[in-house]
Amino acid sequence: MATEYLADVIDGKKVIQSLDVSDLSAGEHTFWFRICSNALGQWLHLPVMVYKGSKPGKRFVITAGVHGDEYNGVLVAQKVASQLATADISGSVVIVPTVNLSGMLSHSRDYSSNDPDHSTANLNRFFPGNKNGNEAQRYVYQLWENLLKPNADLAIDLHTQTSGTLYPLYVFADYRLDDALNMARLMNPDVIFDDPGDPGILETVWNQHNIPSITVEVGVGRYSDYPLVDRSTKGIFNVLSDYGVLIEGEALEAEPPFVEGKELTSIRAETGGFYQPQVELLQPVREGDLLSVQTDSFGKELKRYYAPRAGVVLSFNVEPMRATGALIVRLIH
Repeated sequence: MATEYLADVIDGKKVIQSLDVSDLSAGEHTFWFRICSNALGQWLHLPVMVYKGSKPGKRFVITAGVHGDEYNGVLVAQKVASQLATADISGSVVIVPTVNLSGMLSHSRDYSSNDPDHSTANLNRFFPGNKNGNEAQRYVYQLWENLLKPNADLAIDLHTQTSGTLYPLYVFADYRLDDALNMARLMNPDVIFDDPGDPGILETVWNQHNIPSITVEVGVGRYSDYPLVDRSTKGIFNVLSDYGVLIEGEALEAEPPFVEGKELTSIRAETGGFYQPQVELLQPVREGDLLSVQTDSFGKELKRYYAPRAGVVLSFNVEPMRATGALIVRLIH
């Protein structure tokens, strides 16, 4: 496959509908990637930044914004790009910072379709897509086949918790893959989860195609957390240094995370109401410890939620009003 340039130029940037970093010259390249058309027949485009060294080396792909309400990952991707612009590198780094255009524009986790027969879709359950499927499946197929898969030896997908809840700096990695575990530890996160992967998730599909990957969760959904953005950016540069992409500088030794876990327990709201967390992030808890107190619209206490087993607090709600079944606390073991 070769990079396919279209006749269009948008804001001074060339429009492409496929990318092959091998046919680009060394240096910085910025493109608009034509991904699909909307119901009016107007083409939609993703921003793509490519940084290519003059010497061969590992090819990294960094994505963010697969969920439209997860902005800290986007900020990390942009910050990495700005620093790579002046760095001496080998190999290449492709950055796609805003994957889910419709979700981001509506401040929504999901992809929004104009098809009346197509409900909203979690794009991170649709990879690698389907060229003959519904709108979301075709969107993912074009992204995967013509931009992501052809240009990666290793991959990092940036996320946050969903709106209304928060995470620490938290990495999913399949421990069966040495490179995935190595990248996870080089990020110097608070938590690493041994993740064998679920169908349709970008990390899983990367791994299935022999492209080791990690998913990095950068704090809270929708709202910025600049200290974690800075930590995540440093972690990515630590990864790039370790794999020889950054020519100058050496990778820092990975520090042990606060916890590495293999199991999760999610405590969810039994009824709608207002939930007041009684724990802090990364707090160790014992079985029976109080996690959250629920009140009704009159402020009357309705229920208390307790830890079903010992663990460490991985996530809790920061928006007090929670619907039935919504996450209020998640523990890692």
